[in-house]
Amino acid sequence: MRGEPIEAIKVGLETMVSSLRQDPFALESVYLSVITFNRNPEQILPLTELENMQIPTIVQPEAAGSHLGEALDFVCKKIDSEVILSTPERKGDWMPLLFIMCDGRASDAQIFRQTVPVIQQKHFGSIVACLVGVNPHTENVSRFTDKIVNLDTTDGATFRQFFKWVSASVSVGNRSIGATDEIVLPPPPPEVHTII
Repeated sequence: MRGEPIEAIKVGLETMVSSLRQDPFALESVYLSVITFNRNPEQILPLTELENMQIPTIVQPEAAGSHLGEALDFVCKKIDSEVILSTPERKGDWMPLLFIMCDGRASDAQIFRQTVPVIQQKHFGSIVACLVGVNPHTENVSRFTDKIVNLDTTDGATFRQFFKWVSASVSVGNRSIGATDEIVLPPPPPEVHTII
């Protein structure tokens, strides 16, 4: 994404953080991380508690390509290093939720195919793929999640509604990482189209 959509994402993130900060339980339990990717994934916001979060600057990518496989591999490594699993001796972190925003393309097809089974084995409460654009490629993301939504437009109002939905999903998603049931997310707003 370039130009206005990047700015719209920043506005959406600000809306999400503001909404979550009004939930006392979220203030005590929610940590957020932001990872961007094109050719290379980059964690522009390390896992940070909600109270101390500052919206990072999202820069326009210099290179073309959508290395979805490398991005998912990067997320898996961050989960392994940052999320504390429950054991009989200690309570672990809540089940993480993954919201991935992309066009559905995977320029790194081989790495993508290798990473799909790995991402499916992680203890996510839910994985939601948000496809952006009028011609989304659903085939790739349908390999690792059945929760797929599409944003036809990339204006600020649409992103704001999407991130309000994300914040509502995060609010209901606070469950122990050891739980086996999948989280039931609230229905998305009209601006966000569910893809079946």
